Amino acid sequence: MDNHRQMPWHSMQIEEVYRTLGTSAEGLSDAEAAERLRKNGRNELRRKPPKTISQMLREQVTDPMVLILIGAAAFSAVLGEWTEAAVIFTIVIINAVIGIVQEKKAQSSLEALRNMSALTARALRQKEESIIPAAELVEGDVVYLSDGDMVPADIRLTESANLKVQEASLTGESLPSEKEADAVLPGETVLGDRRNMLYRSSIVTYGRAVGVVAATGMQTEVGGIAGMLESEDELDTPLKRKLNAVGRTLTAAGLIVCVLIFVLGALYERPIIPQFLVAISLAISIIPEGLPATATIVMALGVQRMAKQNALIRKLPAVETLGEATVICSDKTGTLTLNKMTVIHAAANGDFEAGRAIPVGEAARQHPDVYREIVYAAALCNDASLDPDESGGIIGDPTEGALIYMAQEFGIDHESLEDTYPRLFEQPFDSERKRMTTVHRIDGSYVAYTKGAVDEMLPLCSHILTAQGVRPMTEDDRANILALCRKMSEDALRVLGFALRTIRDIPDKDGENVEADMTFAGALGMIDPPRQEVADSVRICRKAGIRTVMITGDHKVTALAIAKELGIYKEGDMVISGEELDAMDDEALMASAGSAAVFARVSPADKLRIIKALKRAGEIVAMTGDGVNDSPALKAADIGVAMGKTGTDVAREASDMILLDDSFTTIAFAIKEGRRVYRNIQKVIQFLLVGNIAEILTLFAATVFNFDAPLLAVHILWVNLATATLPALALGVDPASRNIMKHQPVKSGTLFEKDLVRRVIVQGIFVAAMTTAAYWTGAATGGHAAGQTMAFCTLAFSQMLRSFNERSNTEPVWVRAEGANPWLLAAFAVSAALMACILFLPALREAFRLVPLSGIQWAAAAGFSVMTVVQAELEKWIKRLKRST
Repeated sequence: MDNHRQMPWHSMQIEEVYRTLGTSAEGLSDAEAAERLRKNGRNELRRKPPKTISQMLREQVTDPMVLILIGAAAFSAVLGEWTEAAVIFTIVIINAVIGIVQEKKAQSSLEALRNMSALTARALRQKEESIIPAAELVEGDVVYLSDGDMVPADIRLTESANLKVQEASLTGESLPSEKEADAVLPGETVLGDRRNMLYRSSIVTYGRAVGVVAATGMQTEVGGIAGMLESEDELDTPLKRKLNAVGRTLTAAGLIVCVLIFVLGALYERPIIPQFLVAISLAISIIPEGLPATATIVMALGVQRMAKQNALIRKLPAVETLGEATVICSDKTGTLTLNKMTVIHAAANGDFEAGRAIPVGEAARQHPDVYREIVYAAALCNDASLDPDESGGIIGDPTEGALIYMAQEFGIDHESLEDTYPRLFEQPFDSERKRMTTVHRIDGSYVAYTKGAVDEMLPLCSHILTAQGVRPMTEDDRANILALCRKMSEDALRVLGFALRTIRDIPDKDGENVEADMTFAGALGMIDPPRQEVADSVRICRKAGIRTVMITGDHKVTALAIAKELGIYKEGDMVISGEELDAMDDEALMASAGSAAVFARVSPADKLRIIKALKRAGEIVAMTGDGVNDSPALKAADIGVAMGKTGTDVAREASDMILLDDSFTTIAFAIKEGRRVYRNIQKVIQFLLVGNIAEILTLFAATVFNFDAPLLAVHILWVNLATATLPALALGVDPASRNIMKHQPVKSGTLFEKDLVRRVIVQGIFVAAMTTAAYWTGAATGGHAAGQTMAFCTLAFSQMLRSFNERSNTEPVWVRAEGANPWLLAAFAVSAALMACILFLPALREAFRLVPLSGIQWAAAAGFSVMTVVQAELEKWIKRLKRST
């Protein structure tokens, strides 16, 4: 089946499509689907293949800095400096291996990220609706689609209801196209006019549909577009660009200093070859070429940790932005609450006059006939279904799922009722009308059932259903209905109204309106209980300088009750309704947004206004959303957060992060993890740059004052390899500080904050001073070679010990409430083992031109190394002292 893209599916009758694809309206069996998947491959577009190890190796050895090192090694070999040449070549090889391992690790992490964020599809397998990975769809699968879904393959429609699809990615048309399953079109019909077809990557914006998969993967129309075959964005983030920019600045500064060192050495008539090698080694060491790669790995590991806690990061820059968030705008349902709606009260007939709703259990036991029409409306005007793969689970909207379970309490099976009274027409729910209508043939009549928001529905009702029958609705009836519904809302219940209307004929057109002159049947009150853990997360966020704002379509009183219970609303905060929001201009909204804790009865379009107002006020905003109409707000937010369970494909594609459990607590965890990643990258920067500055200052001072070189080229290269690489990676996975969520949000652009720059300079100067002091001590007690050996030991050991200092800029090295970093301990042990090999194995010691040290010299080198730790601890102590005073 390799010609599916060329098949004229649009010109075939549905039965002919089924025959050609070897399927039926009942879908495929699991065994048949597995065989087709094996034969035809996964439903995926071909991507640019990942780099091979040989390509990575070629990039490593053709890097300009590595080429300079290779040239220096070759130059040394020509001059007979075989030991020097062998050491440099060995270090180049080891560096290349480490670089490849780092790049492979980052590549694997990002591939895992892509797999985790893969789309799903609703397909008919084993005659039951199942949710499967979209990549496992095969030709002949029967697929269900509704508004907000992204079309996962090329599909021939078999059923459709008011279906509109955005196909701009294929046709360039900005307006959604109307679709019709029953149409059979001429074979020459162009793609944009094939109204009985859906194509991969288009978006369902309205209605629902059923269709059969006609082509998958590279056989789809999208697969045939050459420009999309090999597209793959190179990994790039603002942080990586910032680090690259810093690297270029340091490179320029370092090269200038290296040239000065070489020139001054020549003026002092020092041996050219050693001076040339030292200058090259310094040029290599001052350039933090591994810093962007290390930062990427740190972020990728952070992404993996977040995924384990149900926060799936889709775009790496979101990791950076999370640490800066100042406001979380959260939907109520499912995020702040359990998303397990349960109908607990019903009101009909005389309940409105009595002013009280009846518990559903009591209504089902004592008055089943009285509430019959409400139960029928709830079960039939419903798009949800029971999940066959999850006991107690629901496929579809949780509110509609609650109605299914409520009907079961009345002894009515939702699926059996649908089979008896099938849906003949519908007006789907949308966020503007806030209601939904379906038409069914019941006892010889066409009955339209409508459900939705009571205040939106009541103006469309002219009659009311009572125990005595249908009668005209009075103003008192309206007042009683609204009063009881308001009372239920004040009890934090979500209230749905139900109405019906008997019509003469089924509407001819999909757009025909039947929502008029209706009979009000009653109302149901349901609750979605708050998540108990959310209150703690809100409190933690508040301490961290992050404000939580509830944005919901629910009533003001319902939203306020939940907000108070969770601690989102505090005395003096504002609660703004959709009507009040509409009356505000942008300036007034910006002024109010800073003190508003709840926005109630808002539409998706209002969310975009709120986000823009908060951003204009200088806030860094994280925004949750799940619907098609939420996507503009998700894109406008600094961090768009989509729901993993209830969110639409469109919302997920527009987001930066997906909550796999739809829980607010997961956002709070992700912000904490974002701060951890940001701070750990700062630790890595500080750790690496202090060592680089110490090396270059040590040799620059020696050259300026015409002293013998305290370090050789191989010493510098070895220190950078053996004592910097592993500890830097270990610092990148350091546990978060216990106070990380007690600090105010990180300000944008403060990666290289003044305090960090000051610490790098001060510590770099001090380490250079200790290294120089070690050289002079060794030279005075054992000659030039002993001095170089002591300087080498001091530089290397101070680097290793300082890695523990870098874990905190305020707490002492021996106080870390979150415990030890086992990776840092392991990195220290490996670095120490490598140093021991160089210092105590005679062959290696001679290769690095080192000499054995006496006990006094070892003690002095250790003392100089420890002094660098003492200096950093004194700096912390002074900082704590200033804070306390």
